[in-house]
Amino acid sequence: GRTNCDLPLYPPHFNEAKREKMVLKTAILAALAASAAAFAPAPSTKASVALNAEMSKSIPFLPRPEKLDGSMAGDMGFDPMGLSEIQQDLKYARWAELKHGRISMLAITGMVVQESGFHIPGAQFTSTDPFEAVSKVGYVGNLQILLTIGVIELATISKIYGEGEPGDIGWAFGSLDNMSEEQIKYRQEQEIIHCRLAMIAITGAVVQTLLFHKPLLEM
Repeated sequence: GRTNCDLPLYPPHFNEAKREKMVLKTAILAALAASAAAFAPAPSTKASVALNAEMSKSIPFLPRPEKLDGSMAGDMGFDPMGLSEIQQDLKYARWAELKHGRISMLAITGMVVQESGFHIPGAQFTSTDPFEAVSKVGYVGNLQILLTIGVIELATISKIYGEGEPGDIGWAFGSLDNMSEEQIKYRQEQEIIHCRLAMIAITGAVVQTLLFHKPLLEM
């Protein structure tokens, strides 16, 4: 017969269960290692590039976005959200910025002038509330505005999608003919700065009107 030394110390199913536990532990450790690798820092190549990158003028602690190389007027490297990285054509983005800025300059100027008491003759043009004015002017007045905008858009659409200078719709009327490139760039920087200020101003004016329902000059 067999002696006690020949008998297995554990039941046969014990080794099988132990082996399955070891395999499960190994799989869990491998999965954890893969997850940790996914969140590990990127290779040092990007870090070295970031260290050698030029810093933004507007945000000195952030690197300058690659596409914002200063070639456009008013470019200070301000892009904390990284929108320039997903924008394929920066010229189209500059067209949009200029158009919104020019409309904002007209809008905020119109609000202040209207509230100061100067307006087109007629009872329908006396409202100082910009939201009330839309309905008070009536169908014909709003239609004239929309038609004017449509005509300007159709007349300049080829320039927007062309290779020309963003914002140039050919309405300089010779005022830039005798200026140097530096003087023209200075005027362009002035315009884009005023456009940005006007967009902030009209946004603030609209919010203030909605909150307090009072003219800007009475606040």
